[in-house]
Amino acid sequence: MADVGEILQRNLVEVFGERDDGRRRAAIAAIYHEDVLFQDPEALVHGRDAVDAKVAALLSDAPADFVFHATGLPRVSGDLGLLSWAFGPEGGAPVVTGTDIALVEDGRITRLHTVLDG
Repeated sequence: MADVGEILQRNLVEVFGERDDGRRRAAIAAIYHEDVLFQDPEALVHGRDAVDAKVAALLSDAPADFVFHATGLPRVSGDLGLLSWAFGPEGGAPVVTGTDIALVEDGRITRLHTVLDG
């Protein structure tokens, strides 16, 4: 079973960073609990399909060269993990930065919060 830090890194790259719908949905199925709750500054959504819809909308509105990357190592305390990240043009200055905070049970994210900087 993957550890919390690995799950956070996979979430950033394989879910939020994945523009291919099929690969993103497969990653969501692998690392999210069926009844996941995801909250960001815009809304609280429930379930894998709702998370996929939020990510798809985010990526469709962003330029094709925008990527997510971790800005540090995951921080973990038991079943809770944090990962700070940046989003912007590859190799350029980020346009947004933030932190994901996840609760993981049985190797799957059950609750995810995104807190934006500034």
